[in-house]
Amino acid sequence: MSKILIVDDEIQIRSLLARMLELEGYEVCQAGDCKAAVKQLEVQSPDVVLCDVFLPDGNGVDLVLNIKKQAPNVEVILLTAHGNIPDGVQAIKNGAFDYITKGDDNNKIIPLISRAAEKARMNVRLEKLEKKVGQMYSFDSILGESKVLKEAISLAQKVSVTDVPVLLTGETGTGKEVFAQAIHYNSKRSKQNFVAVNCSSFSKELLESEMFGHKAGSFTGALKDKKGLFEEANNGTIFLDEIGEMAFELQAKLLRILETGEYIKIGDTKPTRVNVRIIAATNRNLQEEIKEGCFREDLFYRLSVFQVHLPALRERAGDISILAAAFAKSFSEKLSYSISEMTPAFLEALEKQSWKGNIRELRNVIERSLIVCEGGRLDICDLPLEIQNTHYECSDDSAEGFELAAMERRHIARVLEYTKGNKTETARLLKIGLTTLYRKIEEYKI
Repeated sequence: MSKILIVDDEIQIRSLLARMLELEGYEVCQAGDCKAAVKQLEVQSPDVVLCDVFLPDGNGVDLVLNIKKQAPNVEVILLTAHGNIPDGVQAIKNGAFDYITKGDDNNKIIPLISRAAEKARMNVRLEKLEKKVGQMYSFDSILGESKVLKEAISLAQKVSVTDVPVLLTGETGTGKEVFAQAIHYNSKRSKQNFVAVNCSSFSKELLESEMFGHKAGSFTGALKDKKGLFEEANNGTIFLDEIGEMAFELQAKLLRILETGEYIKIGDTKPTRVNVRIIAATNRNLQEEIKEGCFREDLFYRLSVFQVHLPALRERAGDISILAAAFAKSFSEKLSYSISEMTPAFLEALEKQSWKGNIRELRNVIERSLIVCEGGRLDICDLPLEIQNTHYECSDDSAEGFELAAMERRHIARVLEYTKGNKTETARLLKIGLTTLYRKIEEYKI
């Protein structure tokens, strides 16, 4: 049950209020002036403060500011014998939950404290959630020890405390959205919305409506006004992924937002103002796109005030084992499946891959390997066939690579991959009996 601090210089009133609240199941502590209230705040950590306005050493309206500064999650209800509007207004401005008159509003106190206590509990839950989100999207959560990654993180950390536009470049799957979230949650806008939109996921018309909104009746099917994503991100950050896919006509609207903070919704005549930070990302060479007339040069220079290039996974092969271990731990928890180790052969096969899909592809491979794994030990046989084949091909410069059995194993594995595991079709293509195929699969542990 919640704890209530009663602050009043009249002992009889404090005792009466304390008795009322204790009967309702609340834990109660008391103070007779501002100094004692501040001390009790430190010692008792109450959820709600029920405070008189006129105290021997100060004013309850002013005390609200000190309480909210010292303990932001605590809710304060002010009581006064002679209520007046200016005090009430100032109390709410200072952060008070409510301002009520003694005597007349006694029947309101218990329900009011109940609501204030619930809000205080919600404040604590929200703070814990924000802390968890902050940890989830901190730069420390970006895994890897390679020099190229550390350099990218260092640049992103430096720009996160500013408010300038950022352009993230790199191949698909390198973690551009993770970087964008880290920049947002380490900026002064961290408590505001982070809105992500993939510019390649929509047609030109739909993307314009999604990003900028529209007025009712502006086109067929526009039955009511729609807020765009820029409005949703107001005072926060908008992440424009695959910015190179944005239609040329929409680029002018985006440029206007960067220059003036304004845009016009579809079907509107008045501009809409927003205060939003833009982080854009692309896997294309935008300067080549400019030469081909597909991207505005003036927009490029506005977006790329600060560029951060994210390295491909093959450029940071030393990080693969770190990422693989993290993904295996995450997926094993979701699947309630214990993984004791990843064999050297398993990790070696991962490190020899080119990873065209980068971190996203590695994540998918680990998830798939975990599903087929038996015995809590990730081995090379748990990897997709194409990775197994590549691994054995890379080992062909050894004497084992020339063995007939090794060649036969790889060939059977390739045909199985081609037939998507259809053993009857595989046996037909290999021109061997189905029984023979099963025997060889068992023998070679394919």
